Amino acid sequence: MSVVQFKSGNRDRVTINDLARELGIAKGTVSRALNGYPDISDATRLRVARAAERMGYRPMAQAQAIRTGLSRALGLVLNAGPGNAHKPFLTDFIDGISRAASEEAWSLTVATAVDEEDEVATMARLVEERKVDGFILPRTKIVDARIDLLRRLEVPFVLYGRTGDPTGCAWFDISGEDAMRDGVLRLAGQGHRRIGFINGLTVYNYATLRLGGYREGLAQAGLAFDPVLVREGATTMTSGEALGAELLDLDAPPTAIVCALDLAALGVYRAAEARGLAIGRDLSVLSYDGIPEAATASPPLTTYAVDTRAAGSRLAKMLFALIRGADPETLRETVPAHLIARGSDSRAGTT
Repeated sequence: MSVVQFKSGNRDRVTINDLARELGIAKGTVSRALNGYPDISDATRLRVARAAERMGYRPMAQAQAIRTGLSRALGLVLNAGPGNAHKPFLTDFIDGISRAASEEAWSLTVATAVDEEDEVATMARLVEERKVDGFILPRTKIVDARIDLLRRLEVPFVLYGRTGDPTGCAWFDISGEDAMRDGVLRLAGQGHRRIGFINGLTVYNYATLRLGGYREGLAQAGLAFDPVLVREGATTMTSGEALGAELLDLDAPPTAIVCALDLAALGVYRAAEARGLAIGRDLSVLSYDGIPEAATASPPLTTYAVDTRAAGSRLAKMLFALIRGADPETLRETVPAHLIARGSDSRAGTT
């Protein structure tokens, strides 16, 4: 294939005609590929998008928005208020979304909010100003005001997680409930009979699922569920330490603790140290998330890890499908987390 040379300076911007000439296909096909029409194959759309990126093609956003009704931008609004721990996964997550958007010659619009009310208001503003064509919603709640808003406005959205009422929802999620179940069975297989559980905030859908997985693991191991061994609401090291201390100060404390979040588990490390207990010898701990800090803990934390970059990429591709007219209820994927076995649960419990 010939390579078209473009000069800087007074050379006009790269046009659809330039792309069509470079690729040897019709201008109309290039235009429809760039605008996401469903009659264009994925292979052609990707080929055109890559050529546009290579040649420096940039659509005139205002004219394109008028012509297609699309701003060619995906939306992500992050709650940066107290208690919202996006940081552990944020860099890889945004990178995954951005790479997938770039392949389609789209952009990612990221905004922050201080609480749920602000999130909803920010999303409504982005829709009203026609700055985004659809949203990715992380950290889904059982009852989620963001979902209610986007349903009402008929704006495409995809969930990173699940929700209480799945009607009209597309999602990509990691099976945290299976990880909690498998974690309990792993500990029971080491001989533990008193296995505690520290959950996240119960307004989030993942917390209900992970508690269910913990209970399923106990049942499969032939162990009775004891609510005394369960604590809820830990999303930071500080709250994990406080709830871990409560469990360790019981008259009959657990010999192992499963945590719904790695940050909470690292807080349990602090509670154990304050009581002269060695993680991996006197107390087994395992968790979920796979954050970088887990690998540098002493001993390193056994955790069920999530590929957040891959999750971001998949969510972006699902949102593209929704924007192009796919039925959201046909776009639902749940994949497993993968175990990273380290030293925090190496003790063979016998009590």
